[in-house]
Amino acid sequence: MNIVVLVKQVPDTAAERALSEGDHTVDREGADPVLDEINERAAEEALTLKEAEGGEVTVVTMGPGSALDAVRKVLAMGADRGIHICDDRLHGADVVTTAKVLAAAVRTVPDVDLVLAGNATTDGQTSAVPAVVADLLGLPQLTHARELTVQAGRVRAERETESGEATLDAPLPALVSVTEKINEPRYPSFKGIMAAKKKPVRTVDLDDLFPGADDTGFLVTRTRVVNAVPRPARTAGLRITDDGSGGRELAAYLIAQKLV
Repeated sequence: MNIVVLVKQVPDTAAERALSEGDHTVDREGADPVLDEINERAAEEALTLKEAEGGEVTVVTMGPGSALDAVRKVLAMGADRGIHICDDRLHGADVVTTAKVLAAAVRTVPDVDLVLAGNATTDGQTSAVPAVVADLLGLPQLTHARELTVQAGRVRAERETESGEATLDAPLPALVSVTEKINEPRYPSFKGIMAAKKKPVRTVDLDDLFPGADDTGFLVTRTRVVNAVPRPARTAGLRITDDGSGGRELAAYLIAQKLV
């Protein structure tokens, strides 16, 4: 089974995050970059399937030079090879552009049976990229999976929703996005870390993925942030001491705030 796992390097959620002053995108230079945890779980699921079914795992990421560390971590976990899409022209890419570029990279991998991804990254949280990639590749999509099985050329995913549980089933090849409930990712061993240094990683840019394309027609993003301000500091609430008129005071406050 040949599996592609899509990963992303994001600012550490435990650290202070900020927006850049120029285009108001996430300031990645001022934050500690890490492999997104949900992508670790997608990688873990890919490696578990590889161990059960055989085959190879290719890890794909799009990002600046530092994103190579995210690829190396998944290689240290046990993946076989990597593709790093690195191009300054992709700075601030929106969902559609990101999906187009990732789909183009997946097409360079021969005989793909399964594409795995996290359902949402912690920096964007759109939950849309896996679905758009699946559409561009013409693959059935099984999203928000908490459990996954592959058997007899089909993939089955268990999904938990607010209204209950659902079972999704599709023929391979397919794309699956996973939630944090899918598994607990393994830690790279020292042997794996050393081995990852020798595993092949191919670095590509837009010219490699879209040869002959006209740059003027490639919209990296269809929206832009014109202004951003910090969230106001939380202030103390209004305390009402009930001396028999507390109910009236509370009602008056709610009316003044247009909450009732």
